[in-house]
Amino acid sequence: MRTIFAAPQAARPAPPSQAETPEQLSQEQKQLSIALMRVNHVGEVCAQALYQSQALLTRSPSLRAHFIHAAKEEVDHLAWTRKRIDDLGGRISHLTPLWYGGAFAIGSLAALAGDRYSLGFVVETERQVEQHLASHLDRLPEEDQTSRAIVHQMKVEEARHADEAQAAGAQALPAPAKALMRLSAKLMTRTAHYI
Repeated sequence: MRTIFAAPQAARPAPPSQAETPEQLSQEQKQLSIALMRVNHVGEVCAQALYQSQALLTRSPSLRAHFIHAAKEEVDHLAWTRKRIDDLGGRISHLTPLWYGGAFAIGSLAALAGDRYSLGFVVETERQVEQHLASHLDRLPEEDQTSRAIVHQMKVEEARHADEAQAAGAQALPAPAKALMRLSAKLMTRTAHYI
């Protein structure tokens, strides 16, 4: 409920913009930034659901602590994207509860497959998110240095989460599972861009 309905509170300030002067975005640039940041916000809602479900279902206390720590760091991303959407005058996805529920179910299935596969799911998820964020850096307007700084920092931290899960003993997922994850992510990103 906190993830879906409450205003997230970041433990760290958002990364600072590199803009030397106040940002002047055209209406078209602003709408693109809102849409991309809405997609990123949905991704962070899903990250909360995934980590929470995996923490709930693992039998390993150390792995539970790992998932809880990663989820706390992802709260910063959730708060940063939400604030940026608000600052741009946009709105979050109308389907946020659906995204959370679906991600919680998927995370639960990964957790039930066993800890090594659960960690493998984290690795694959974070690698796909890292690629997705890189594409957003290519698409965000150069003038929107605030959004770009947030997305860049998120990309760095998602890569670290994947590395940490790999180091914790992740089992690589089979190719069909990876393809299904990519297809699901594509559906989510295209839908959240608009709704």
